Amino acid sequence: METLALTKEMSNRIVSEIMNVPDAYLVLDAVQKALDEERKRRLKFYNDITEQEKTEFINGTIVVHSPVKMKHNKASLRLAQLINIYVCKHDLGFVGIEKIMITLTRNDYEPDICFFRKDKATMLTADQTLFPAPDLVVEVLSASTESRDRGVKFDDYQAHGIEEYWIIDPENETLEQYHLIGDEYKLILKAPNIDVSSFAIKGFQIPIRAIFDDAENLKAIQKL
Repeated sequence: METLALTKEMSNRIVSEIMNVPDAYLVLDAVQKALDEERKRRLKFYNDITEQEKTEFINGTIVVHSPVKMKHNKASLRLAQLINIYVCKHDLGFVGIEKIMITLTRNDYEPDICFFRKDKATMLTADQTLFPAPDLVVEVLSASTESRDRGVKFDDYQAHGIEEYWIIDPENETLEQYHLIGDEYKLILKAPNIDVSSFAIKGFQIPIRAIFDDAENLKAIQKL
């Protein structure tokens, strides 16, 4: 599947192009000034955000999310239930949903679901509001978020070494599973009705239909 992912090769090419122009220092200085201004806006964003809104800071822009469709909410809830029950049962770490803000080097995201292995989870505090890169991120697509979920977020999660990324499509009832191989995500599967096994959550395996169907979800819960 084609993505907008910025690979290491592409990054090296950009660096090479900058180094080939005589005013490279001026270019870098302009970039640094822009990043400094962006950092000020980011700090203001931290001060202004509230628990009532789902907001993200992406490439210098504050993104406020619209309310989601019921099918989006149900898919997210079903999958979160499955992951959380399994993780709690086996004491594997921490599962966050919706309002967990992931803070990467430049951007801040509130993924639909995220998972931190126990070694990271033990470092988190009860009052924490900004979180490091998790081990698994799940985004549930909507019309307003799909381009970011497949574009800038895909790139950023990959660049920051998040081991596994799931993209859930509630309209077509499919799951895409990406696993970080070296520096890049590899598409492991894209399917509506087979089992999926997580790389980040040891031993976690569920039928994809359990994300989209209540009866299948209950069956899967009973088997965990």
